[in-house]
Amino acid sequence: MELARRLVRAGAEAGVDAVKFQTFRPEKLVTQSAEKAAYQKVTTGKQESQLEMLQKLTLLDKDYVELQQLCQDCGVDFISTSFDSESLHFLTNGLDMPFIKVTSREITNAPFLLEIAQTQKPIVLSTGMATLGEIEQALAVLAYGYLHEDFPADFQVVQQAYVSVDGQDILREKVQLLHCTTQYPAPPSQANLKAMETMAQAFGLSVGYSDHTEGITIPVAAVARVAVIIEKHFTLDKDMPGPDHKASLEPNELKAMVQAIRTVEQSIGTGIKIPAADEVPNIPIVRKSLVAAKNIEAGEIFTLDNLTVKRAGRGISPMDIWYILGESARHAYKEDEKIK
Repeated sequence: MELARRLVRAGAEAGVDAVKFQTFRPEKLVTQSAEKAAYQKVTTGKQESQLEMLQKLTLLDKDYVELQQLCQDCGVDFISTSFDSESLHFLTNGLDMPFIKVTSREITNAPFLLEIAQTQKPIVLSTGMATLGEIEQALAVLAYGYLHEDFPADFQVVQQAYVSVDGQDILREKVQLLHCTTQYPAPPSQANLKAMETMAQAFGLSVGYSDHTEGITIPVAAVARVAVIIEKHFTLDKDMPGPDHKASLEPNELKAMVQAIRTVEQSIGTGIKIPAADEVPNIPIVRKSLVAAKNIEAGEIFTLDNLTVKRAGRGISPMDIWYILGESARHAYKEDEKIK
């Protein structure tokens, strides 16, 4: 529990918006014979089962209550992912969270997705290992759950809820998606950041990125594309025992990532291509104008021979040269004088 407290403080000092935990009952999550993932065998050994590993990582309900208060005191949101119905009920009835975070492993767990949506809480849904079709099915279940209190008779009524106006409206109001590559650590070559735009276009929902790559480059790049949420594991020390520390950021790295993301956020802009406010004063200084290439007498015809283009302060744009050629000079110009 002391480690959890230190993590909350470290996250707050790094400038994160929220600190997320996991809430589960190990015996309700895995069977006694469930194997560990390959990366978990590497990081925690092959001897113990997945159940034994998870039992070592379990917090008590009172611990989450304390952690939520600590998060509030530190100025960050408390979030915890529930892995079973009992944990979900505890988190949604006893604690105040801005949304429910649904892990990638639950994206095909229709009964649990339905139960989560029926809490009427906003949802952030991770999509690791999923296809567009599987994401759509999950969203259909969520739409039904938001709109109905019962268990659907068949999937056809679930699909009807999804395609309905009310279903689409409630999803846009309540659901955000996270693109994710479920590998720890994930190679940058498998990050596939373009998938975020594909998902945003396919479902009309805002999309974020749950990052499992090493370092901070990929999550910062995700924000530069379309990500509105970044989820990132962090630890006090990558050499600590446990399954995910190697794929996590240490506090100084986490702070660097947050600072880089804030800078990128400022740079994204509106998408409207107009001169930036700080550019406007530079326009007459940097751009070129029509200038006399030689002395020009009053009444002389402007030609390509007696006109040139130079920086001369605000004058006639070279883009308007066709309106000048063939016209008579209204007064005399000395060489290098700006045409007016």
